[in-house]
Amino acid sequence: MTFGATILDADGLRLSKDEAAFFREADPFGFILFARNIDTPDQVYGLCSEFREAVGREAPITIDQEGGRVQRLRGPTWTDWAPPLDFIRAAGDAAERAMYLRYRYIAHELKALTIDSNCAPMVDLIVKETHTFLRNRCYGTSPGDVAALGRAAADGMLDGGVLPVLKHIPGHGRTDLDSHFDLPRVGTDLDELKETDFAPFRALNDLPMGMTAHVVYDDVDDAPATLSRDMMQLVRDEIGFDGLIMTDDIGMKALSGTVPQNARGALDAGCDVVLHCNAPLKDRIACANAAGQMTAAAQTRAEAALAARRTPDDIDIAELTAELETLLSGRPYG
Repeated sequence: MTFGATILDADGLRLSKDEAAFFREADPFGFILFARNIDTPDQVYGLCSEFREAVGREAPITIDQEGGRVQRLRGPTWTDWAPPLDFIRAAGDAAERAMYLRYRYIAHELKALTIDSNCAPMVDLIVKETHTFLRNRCYGTSPGDVAALGRAAADGMLDGGVLPVLKHIPGHGRTDLDSHFDLPRVGTDLDELKETDFAPFRALNDLPMGMTAHVVYDDVDDAPATLSRDMMQLVRDEIGFDGLIMTDDIGMKALSGTVPQNARGALDAGCDVVLHCNAPLKDRIACANAAGQMTAAAQTRAEAALAARRTPDDIDIAELTAELETLLSGRPYG
């Protein structure tokens, strides 16, 4: 079975009849959840079941559960987490262990709902230009430290049965614009990027899935990375990432083309699967029609990513929580 080369979302708390029929026909590789899809645990569990029933398989379901502003599951039902940068600073010398525990706990909450992927870790570096929409979502300024913290987060998720999605390849930190609304450009020369921004991604190039950055790197191409064959080749060759590459949402305003143009352009550039969300059903249909089915190489990567899903290890949540509170010196982690 060859999957459709898309990851798509739903309008609300349950699939409409039209959405279910569309998903049956398009067979997207996976799905993504947003705040509008979240109410109660039973409701989220039910929606995940409807996604999978529509395609007739255990399709991966992902979410953005970083902490801080970017977390779809929130209190009081689920844990509210501090922004990653604030959390890391509070943990001090114990930051790597704390990040492991944080994302192991997040994985525990996700898996209880049958969500089995998370769009994290985010290993974009902080530099002076880093936009405020991104800054406190980052882990630090040192490539080595960021890579180590990203590895801890990824290991926590994998041990909890959740596939991490490494983002935003090859690095979004060196930008002063928000790609949700504008197209950022990076003028830094390629040699410096290889030593800095690209380094954490290179260190984590064995992770099963990654997400692109809608950013132009002037020293490589005049097209945003998501649509750039040269940059996608660099991601594969220089960064060495051979996991499944999904786009960031192609509906973001950083990309100026139509939905079909962006979907086809991303796949032609070397992305494996197109993420399209927060759009009317007609646009999701247009995206799926333009994307078609995965290439043989993308299908192989998709199957390898799915094979990386594990049965969660045994964990005592009370013990985990107590250790985390100790590492944070009694400070609340939310």
